[in-house]
Formats: sequence, structure tokens, C-alpha cells
Amino acid sequence: MPWVKGLTSHQQEIPEEIMGELRETPGALRDGALMRKRLEEDGYVLVRGALNPDDVLAARAEVFGRLLEVGEVREPAIEGVSTGTSRRKELCDDLGAFWRSVCEGPVLRSVTHAGPMLDLMATLLGGPVRPFDFLWLRPMPPRRASAFHFDHVYMNRGTDHLFTVWTPLGEVPICDGPILLVEGSHKWDDLIAQYRGFDVDKDKSRPGHVTTEPVTLARERGARLITTDFHAGDVLIMTMFMLHGSLDNCSPQNRFRLSSDTRYQLASEPVDERWIGENPIAHGVGYGSMGGSRPANAAPIRR
Repeated sequence: MPWVKGLTSHQQEIPEEIMGELRETPGALRDGALMRKRLEEDGYVLVRGALNPDDVLAARAEVFGRLLEVGEVREPAIEGVSTGTSRRKELCDDLGAFWRSVCEGPVLRSVTHAGPMLDLMATLLGGPVRPFDFLWLRPMPPRRASAFHFDHVYMNRGTDHLFTVWTPLGEVPICDGPILLVEGSHKWDDLIAQYRGFDVDKDKSRPGHVTTEPVTLARERGARLITTDFHAGDVLIMTMFMLHGSLDNCSPQNRFRLSSDTRYQLASEPVDERWIGENPIAHGVGYGSMGGSRPANAAPIRR
């Protein structure tokens, strides 16, 4: 992946010397020991072709079909081209119920909660896995980005042996604002100590995210910001203390970046009660907490 001039995250332009590419791990798909080694070394493991691309694209079509209904994308819906507006509030009495219905779409769930995904995570964890029932869907509008955070602060009431999977639902080139990791941050014990045990639902004294100035942080720490072009079928597995956010979505086609965040653990270990059940409470309002999936004409998001 060559460096591209003008790439930004939260309006901070990323200079060439601190931009890097995610390391691929060939052979990881059936090798749990290799995946665990990469997670210990890097805090993440990128597995190309872990899922069936046709299944992923079918899930993409299902999600964007729902956004077409509320006027947020143009035909053909699967392209995910933003209209720049939304009728979601006009057409939906309960926005949480709307997002719950989208996130529980059967085609999407067949990708995230069944089949090859569960096989992959069982290989990694060495036994039967239990995914969180709550699914974080990220239709990221143009000119938006996710703040940089550790996932631990949002889901730390169950096992510590928990993993995030970031799944691109379709092609996500770097211009469309994919996930962006801070290289080596999973070993920043001094920063991690400030967030270990911090529960955003119990402690309202500070935000959950670490920064919206990733370039400043990377320079201070002598670190790189790393990403790649993603393809349908790829998955990125991360630990709970891998600091990440995203690039700004600068799609030249004015396209949504569509991805999902899902969490997996051994079925035998304690589960964070906020994220399980028929209608998980999440941060107290169920799927109404999906601030990262606001309409394109909503205020900028800083999670």
C-alpha cells in the first residue's frame, strides 16, 4: 500500500514518515498458535480471505437496502453512495428499534455470528466461542472518522480474554476511511494503566476515547499509524488494548464506509451482561447507543 498524500484522520494530515501498513499473516486461518503469536507481538492479526466474499457482499446489500428505505443511499443501494441526507427520524418512531432490526438482519448475522467467522475464532481461542449478541454496525458517512480508543473501557465486566473483530462489509480502500491502528500501542503500559478497569457506564468523569489527534499522539510516542486497503472476506482481529480509530472517509464517490465490530470469547468464560440477550441493554439504551451510525446530516461524532 503506497502512502497517499492528503490522507487525514480527524482533519490531521498524516505525513509519510509515520504512515505504515498492517502486517498480513498468511496461513493464520487454520493456525491458532500463529494467530495468538501475532496478537501478542502486534496486538492484532489481519486474516485475508477468512470469509466468503459473496456472503459478505450479500450482507452489504442487506444493510444498504435498509438505508435506501430511509433515503440515505442512492440506487444501486449496494454501492453505498450517500445522498447527504436522511429521512430516518421522519420515518422511524424508534431509532433504536430501527438499528436493532438492521443489525439483526439474517444475512448480516450469517456472516458475523455463524459459519467461517465462528470457526476462525474457535481456532484462535481453542474451544467453543460465544459472540456478543450486540453487533456494532458502522456505516461511516463521508467526512467522518472514529475517535481513538481502547475497546476495554466499553466492555470490561466479563472475561479479560475477549477479542474484537473488525469486518469490512465490502471493499474499503484507504480513501474510504478504514480502521487505523496505532502501532505498538498494545504495549504502552503507562497509557493502558490509565484506562484499565475504567468503565464508561459507571464513571462519567471523562470520555471513553483517548484522543482525536492521532498524528500528535503518534509523534509524541514515536509510533506509526497503520492500515491497509481491505477487501470483502478480510477480517482484522484485535486485543482489547489495541489503540485504534479510523481515517477520515474521503471517498471520491461520496460512499459510506461500511464495517462491523463484533466481539468473541470462550463460551465457558464470564460474559459482560450489557451485550448479551434478546435485546442487549448496551450503554443503557440498547441499539439507541449506536452513535457511530447517525444520519449523514447529524452532528459530527466524537466517541
